[in-house]
Amino acid sequence: MRELIFATNNKHKLEEVRQLLEGKATIVSLAQAGLEGEIPETADTLQGNALQKAQWVWERTGKDCFADDTGLEVNALDGAPGVYSARYAGEHCTFDDNVNKLLDAMEGKTNRKAAFRTVICLIEGGEPRYFEGKVEGCILTERYGKGGFGYDPVFMPDRFAVSFAEMPLEVKNQISHRGLAVSQLVQYLANSK
Repeated sequence: MRELIFATNNKHKLEEVRQLLEGKATIVSLAQAGLEGEIPETADTLQGNALQKAQWVWERTGKDCFADDTGLEVNALDGAPGVYSARYAGEHCTFDDNVNKLLDAMEGKTNRKAAFRTVICLIEGGEPRYFEGKVEGCILTERYGKGGFGYDPVFMPDRFAVSFAEMPLEVKNQISHRGLAVSQLVQYLANSK
């Protein structure tokens, strides 16, 4: 089975993606690949950040790899936090800090529509390819559920009555932005054998 290095230090993302790619590719973490240090994330688009992170791994290993960048785009906040979702509340913030800032920013807003978007950049033989997933939903007024990570407790996808944090991982993976982007990656990998 082919190996791909996943350019993330986020153990939750790693677990989600490993489950999605099980039996299709062996996912190697940065630690398993012997890579340390901060991966740059200074682009102003999701695609730019995904490329930047994947290139960082490629330049150090010369091995096929991929990276993703995800943003929560909230209509009432003109698309914020967007590309800055992971550090919305500041450089060394926690998931809770980000959720608190979002809930404060949404206080009194009636338009609660939002979308999660993920862009994956796969670098294969030095060539980048992109895959994108998007899920529409809304921002809840408070946290629900203990699962997931990030904004999952306050994001409810369309056609569901629960937050991402209340869903079993298998269900979330079938409908989530990351799940949709990874399924495109899976299709690509299956067709490029």
